[in-house]
Amino acid sequence: MQRSALIAGIAAFGFWGIIPIYWRFLQAVPAAEILAHRLVWTTAFLVFLLTWQGRWPEVRGHLHSRRAIVFCIASGIAVSLNWLTFIWAVNAGRVLETSLGYFMAPLVNVLFGAVFLRERLTRFQFLPVLLVTVAVLNLTFGYGRFPWIALVLCVSWGIYGLLRKLSGTAAIPGLFLETILLTPLAVLYLVLLHGGEGGTMGMNQKTLSVLLISTGIVTGLPLVWFGHAARHLRLTTIGFLQYLAPSGTFFLGVFLYHEPFTTAHFITFGLIWTALAIFTWEMVRIWRAARPAPEAAPPIAE
Repeated sequence: MQRSALIAGIAAFGFWGIIPIYWRFLQAVPAAEILAHRLVWTTAFLVFLLTWQGRWPEVRGHLHSRRAIVFCIASGIAVSLNWLTFIWAVNAGRVLETSLGYFMAPLVNVLFGAVFLRERLTRFQFLPVLLVTVAVLNLTFGYGRFPWIALVLCVSWGIYGLLRKLSGTAAIPGLFLETILLTPLAVLYLVLLHGGEGGTMGMNQKTLSVLLISTGIVTGLPLVWFGHAARHLRLTTIGFLQYLAPSGTFFLGVFLYHEPFTTAHFITFGLIWTALAIFTWEMVRIWRAARPAPEAAPPIAE
């Protein structure tokens, strides 16, 4: 089980790392239209998945909670902003900046936990946050362009994680509630778009139509892998694996799409990687300190 969970975790984060290749195939489609299709087809895929897993009672339970519904609407808006920004950035040739945003995301999560959930920061957790601030300022003044894509991605993802935590929903039922609550708006947008003969999907665009429909699988399937990994792997292992995604995106931006990698980029990414190294070391130290002694640990069932 541990081996399959590790493979699932690598598959999930590795897939998220190379996902820009998929969005590039949809470069001819406006980002807003891709997002609308992604909401619709992800909802359809999750209907199948929830039926297969027999988790509809879990969904119905959340529907009776006004708190869960309110937080899922808010988190749905946050993740939609994240998706829209990422898709637009990839197809605008800003893959490297999306990588920067997701490298920063774990540190933003820590900062949000301290600000909104009153989680105390150790001094070794405060230092990475400070380094990230310096990194953003360096890219702004050294490269001459404010990294708004990176900041929108990491902040929207941080807000999404915070709202998801407050909603109390699991990954797949929670994502279903987020998408199903926003799907009517997405459907209305697509109907109006096609009514004005501005939509992409149709018999004349078979390849693009298949790609748009498959956005549901592209969104939902990695979540299945991630869910399996999260259930059976240690949190520290998941923490290490999550860096596969922005690392993959980074290599795509530099070596496949040949985006400019200046001295300012090198310094900024160097500061971010230093911050992540300090952050990861501190998280491992805290986890080891909190781990029960071997004699107190329960026996492991075979």
